[in-house]
Formats: sequence, structure tokens, C-alpha cells
Amino acid sequence: MAVVPRGVLIGMFFYLTFAIAGTIWISMKYLNENGCDCRQYFESAKLSGGLRAAHEHDFPHSDDNIKIVADKQKRANGDFLQTFGIESAVREGRLPEEDWGPHQLGLVVPYRDRFEELLEFVPHMHKYLNDKKVRHKIFIVNQVDKHRFNRASLLNAGFLEARGNNCDYIAMHDVDLLPLNKDLYYGFPDKGPFHVSAPFLHPKYHYPTFVGGILIMSIAQFEKVNGLSNKFWGWGREDDELYQRMKEAGLTIYRHSKAKITTGYDTFKHDHDSKKRKRDYARFYNQKKESFKRDRVTGLTSLKYRVEKRTNLNINGAPCTILNVHLDCDLEQTPWCDNPDS
Repeated sequence: MAVVPRGVLIGMFFYLTFAIAGTIWISMKYLNENGCDCRQYFESAKLSGGLRAAHEHDFPHSDDNIKIVADKQKRANGDFLQTFGIESAVREGRLPEEDWGPHQLGLVVPYRDRFEELLEFVPHMHKYLNDKKVRHKIFIVNQVDKHRFNRASLLNAGFLEARGNNCDYIAMHDVDLLPLNKDLYYGFPDKGPFHVSAPFLHPKYHYPTFVGGILIMSIAQFEKVNGLSNKFWGWGREDDELYQRMKEAGLTIYRHSKAKITTGYDTFKHDHDSKKRKRDYARFYNQKKESFKRDRVTGLTSLKYRVEKRTNLNINGAPCTILNVHLDCDLEQTPWCDNPDS
């Protein structure tokens, strides 16, 4: 049997070492430049529930960043603003800072188990607001406790987080409502609260005092009404109570004129499947009676919650902050925060 010289063996060893190292380097470079499609990990058995409760399917620790590329083609074709956001564009000198104005919007989204909608919502809103030159930060307020969904309390918590992150006004925004008309107003509401999804525009709710869907308020305006009532566990009525608060505080609610926005009920994409995602309209104890009363006890200043995790998330180049929020319930005050039949 022929004996391979020692020098040849050493040469082959170094050749294979450099070949393997080169392959790894090229692969990592490609992934860094083109993005990693991480959606499969969120849809795996371990994370099949999307953004669920902290004890079940948690986000990483607050010092981590997650990047999701749900659509590789969109990621590859994304422009500078869509990929890196307003602050980076200004920092790189690609945009004059004054073009964006002095204000910063906090987009506050109450959330629970709506992962597919979230994947569409964040990139859509980030691009939409960038196109309008609205400086913004997106806060997804994810309720992780076992209580019934409380949209109002999540909005209160999101407001506090937005205020603490240099936002001087907020948009209370449903995750299933996507603006399609480029002329909708998302600017600073200097005269009074601005209801973007007016009754003649919202795909579902059309009564005159409706202020849900998308409502913009300044920090001062939100504080003046003491936020929203914390008594509304389950779905509905919290916006109607907020309407009463704004009227009692002497705030004028502004909306688009029908002459300016002519797209009617096609102004928004309403991404909600009522058969697939049933809302919790159940009423327990004296909840129905209490929900029609003006709440003068609870609000922003009485909110009890804790943020279990803060995670920076990047979806197709669109940044947002996920807040895993645990709401506290006073069972003596609102025994209906839990479903007694479950």
C-alpha cells in the first residue's frame, strides 16, 4: 500500500480548513446582507401561538433584538427609509431633520394573539407614516396575564411607555385596521383629539359618537381626561366612556370632512375574521349595568400593571417595541375581569 508523504497530508489539512472557513464566511455574509427568514421559528411547535403569554411562549430578554423577514422580496426591494427608519435616515444625512417636524408619534396598539395581523400591520404602518414624514415609534402592548382582554388598560399602559420614550402625542390604533388613503391625518392634534377612523369611514362602526379604531391625542389631552377607564374587561364600550370623558373635559373632537376623504368605507382595510377570532362580548355579574356608567374612579392614574419584558422587534425592516404587559385586577371592584365559567 502506498504511503502518502507527511507534507502532502499537512497540505490537504490546511486546504480543507480554509475551504470550510471560507464557506462559512460567505454564508454568514449572505445572511447578513439578505436577511434571515425567521418566521419559521415563530411558527414552530415551540412558538406556534405567536406572541403569547410570558409563561407560555415568551420573548427574549429586553436587551435582545429580533429580526423577522416575512417576505424576502419586500426585504430585498425595501428603500432606505423602510429598512432603517426615520432616525437612521436623518443621522446618515439623507433627509433634513426639519422635514419631519418637531413632533414624535407613539403608535400604541393593544394586542393579544393576533400574530398574522401583526406581521402585516407593523411594516404597513411604518412605511405609511414614513411616506407622510411622521416621526414615530410603534408600541405593541401585549397582554400576557390570564385575565380577559382589557383594551383600555393596555392603551393606558402604552401611553405611559410612549410618554417615557419622547413621544409628545399618541395614536390609539387597532391592529386590524390599516389605512389605505394617503390623505388621512396622523399629525399632531394641536386643537383637540383627532378621530382618524370617523364613523363615515370605519368599515363597521357608524354611530355619531364612535371614537374607536384610530384616535390621536396629545400627551396633555390624554392626561386631562385621565386616560381610559380600567373597568372594561372583555370587548366593547371603553371607547364610548372615553367619548364622555373628552366631552366633559371640554375637548373638541376633530375629524376629516367628507369632502376631503371620499373613499368612504374603503378608506381602511379591516383585517378581522369574526368566525376565526371571536370577540369576548360576555357580561358577568353587574358588568352590563356598570359599562353604561361614567367611571370617575379609575383611569390612567389608578392603572396597576407591570412590564415583564421589552423586546425590540424588526419585521421586514420595520422596527417596533413589544411590551409584555401583566395587568392587575381588583376583584372587589371588577369581579368580571375573569370568566367565572372558565
